[in-house]
Amino acid sequence: MTAPHEVRPTGDAPVSRGDGERARLLAGAARTIGAPDLVIALSQHGRRTYQLGGGMRPDEAPRYELGSASKPFTGLLLAALVAAGRLRYEDPAAELLAPGHPVHPSVRAITLRHLITHTSGLPALPADFYPQALPRWSTAPYSRYPADRVVRAFLRARPRHRPGTRWHYSNFAVSVLGHTLAAATATPWESLLRTEVLDPLGLHDTRLRPSPLDGDAVGHRRDGRPLPALDTGGFDAAGAVRSTPPDLLTFLEAHLPATPSPTRPPAAAFTDVRHPLLRRGLGHAHTHTLTWFRHPSAHGPVCFHAGATLGQQVFLGFRPDTGTALAAMCTRRVHRTDPFIATVHELLTEKL
Repeated sequence: MTAPHEVRPTGDAPVSRGDGERARLLAGAARTIGAPDLVIALSQHGRRTYQLGGGMRPDEAPRYELGSASKPFTGLLLAALVAAGRLRYEDPAAELLAPGHPVHPSVRAITLRHLITHTSGLPALPADFYPQALPRWSTAPYSRYPADRVVRAFLRARPRHRPGTRWHYSNFAVSVLGHTLAAATATPWESLLRTEVLDPLGLHDTRLRPSPLDGDAVGHRRDGRPLPALDTGGFDAAGAVRSTPPDLLTFLEAHLPATPSPTRPPAAAFTDVRHPLLRRGLGHAHTHTLTWFRHPSAHGPVCFHAGATLGQQVFLGFRPDTGTALAAMCTRRVHRTDPFIATVHELLTEKL
């Protein structure tokens, strides 16, 4: 593991810890995780520090599959469209997606807010997803379940719970949201996210498809064998984003209140995605925002989201009260005893 790279902002910026202390903390986390291809990217008050393996520089790092850590991008897109007055959180999804189509009353009651907050009553994935996915479960389970099939599954769904009454994590719901936003704006999903979020924030190395050229990280099975690039089929809004460590820090820094607000997405969109909306977990101790998990810490609330694909893992998080943002990623398959998530979560909530 190489020594951390320091990237200093222009002008004067307050620094909560010295360079050596930040380097020590990141190096300690890297040793605990023990992944040779690990990247940890830290920003404190605009000052960036990177811990990279293999002698890489930050500008040489590849694009990583974000998996479920793509959902904050979808949530920010929704918030941007609402802040611009183009949609409302309480708009019924089915009416925007397929006006006049007959649906179950519970489906008719599902709003855009329900879809992004995992309170729609929809299952994690459509019931008919699993039979077609099982033969390709370890290589490409989503690839033969296209967008039109996701939409049809939603329109014939029978939610397990009345919308808004229970939290149940759902790739299905967030994918439906993506198709609904595309239908409501008459704009393909990829173009919509690019125009409203990626380009305005300067995330020019962030993609929604594998690159035909070099530049994408290669995931690995637990035995070290390489895996093909992830194909998300019709579930793009739930897991298709690929990004570099510098782009991810830029994305996270934009969520920090002290960061100068861009013209787009509107400042109100960032306020919305930071605001706590619902409680869950043991004793309802943890809150959720529109799109981030939100845990308490000694340094103020921490917003975060993790993601895992067949051969890659990612963690994104930020602390609004201290101007701290963290992105970490590696190219090995997740397993129960893997220290990756626990270590980087502790780094952000307790040590930095």
